[in-house]
Amino acid sequence: MPAVAATNASQKPTACLALADGTLFYGRGFGATGETVAELCFNTAMTGYQEIMTDPSYAGQIVTFTFPHIGNVGTNPEDDETATPVSQGMIVKWDPTEPSNWRTAEELGDWLAKRGRIGMGGIDTRRLTRAIRQQGAPHVALAHDPEGNFDIEALVAKAREFSGLVGLDLAKEVSCTQSYKWDEMRWAWPDGFPKRTEPGHKVVAIDFGAKRNILRCLASAGCDVTVLPATATAQDVLSHNPSGVFLSNGPGDPAATGEYAVPMIRGVLEAELPVFGICLGHQILALALGAKTIKMNHGHHGANHPVKDLETGKVEITSMNHGFTVDAQSLPDGVTQTHVSLFDGSNCGIRMTDRPVFSVQYHPEASPGPMDSYYLFERFADEMTKRA
Repeated sequence: MPAVAATNASQKPTACLALADGTLFYGRGFGATGETVAELCFNTAMTGYQEIMTDPSYAGQIVTFTFPHIGNVGTNPEDDETATPVSQGMIVKWDPTEPSNWRTAEELGDWLAKRGRIGMGGIDTRRLTRAIRQQGAPHVALAHDPEGNFDIEALVAKAREFSGLVGLDLAKEVSCTQSYKWDEMRWAWPDGFPKRTEPGHKVVAIDFGAKRNILRCLASAGCDVTVLPATATAQDVLSHNPSGVFLSNGPGDPAATGEYAVPMIRGVLEAELPVFGICLGHQILALALGAKTIKMNHGHHGANHPVKDLETGKVEITSMNHGFTVDAQSLPDGVTQTHVSLFDGSNCGIRMTDRPVFSVQYHPEASPGPMDSYYLFERFADEMTKRA
């Protein structure tokens, strides 16, 4: 068994992270107690941990934060991207401290405990991150026991038995189960989230795991948004007589979700409506157009990813969260690559050359730039205006 990484030897550990290769990390647990099994990734963002934990795209994953000070601004209801945390747990360098922020409503540990999510602090996150980069996103088991009693063999076995995300459709698990209207716009001082009251472009948003702030950006860009479940058919979508269709972010393997989503998208494309996709929506759109997707070694997760717009030459600082990517070499005729990652050259955007259909791999609504990528929502609205 590989070497064991431990915290302060004088303090009994209350949390254990077991990798499928047998490597163990001991630390101090916070949040909920118990065990969970998932894929492990790392995120390089310095802020936004609550947004990350509630991003449905993190279903089936535990997040290691490379920034050491996580939890110091607490949590509040306004920053949730969905009703409950979707990430299975979090790994941090330092134990969360008492929060110091005027918006704080609850400490991170209490927030996690009430929502059944495990946290672990006090470990060498640099070593863990290097392991992920070198070996790929590992399958892991995370346990938190205040008494420090762990069945190591059982934890390692559970990590090895985890099936992984390849071939796994998680969109159904995080999607809404029935349609609903959305009218909340982006946060503005001092009133918070204003409501959209004026009529706008009728947009159907397909919820593969949509973040709330994406829907807010659509509303702020002039859209009257109706959200449909991931399993909606083309007939379901077109029955709303939309001016445009939005394909949301989400978790899991795009090829698995594409089994039912690709036929829907192709039906929408036949109607020649403007289509805009983000993250998983980008990947499934690419599949519908005839391209392929592949699993990445460790994915892209962070708020500092430079992306180049090949058509304007501009560079955007973006937020990313994906473990699969579109194979740019597989793009068919009539589909062009519009954006690339300046970290590794991977595909970050496509568009059809003969109609207003486009998508990006990154998250423009997360606004790390902060406004570098908001033009994409405006572009979508402009395309609908042209056809009004």
